[in-house]
Amino acid sequence: MTAPLMTWPILTLSIVLIVTSVILAAFILLHKGRGGGLSDLFGGGMSTSMGGTSAAERNLDRLTVVVGLVWLTCIVALLVLYRFTS
Repeated sequence: MTAPLMTWPILTLSIVLIVTSVILAAFILLHKGRGGGLSDLFGGGMSTSMGGTSAAERNLDRLTVVVGLVWLTCIVALLVLYRFTS
């Protein structure tokens, strides 16, 4: 078995995977936990919620889900490319 060549789709998806991994980790760290977490560093701890989560937290949730789906799609696409590239 030989390793597949680094074709442009594999290289592109690998770069997108690395970038989305860093962004996803940052978004997860920005979420407010029980103790406030890293989001307090950027002013997230100052918000008071009257009816649940704030608009910024909801937008952060949406962005995290979108970036997570892109991350998962990159992984599946890389698996398919490695499987069928010979």
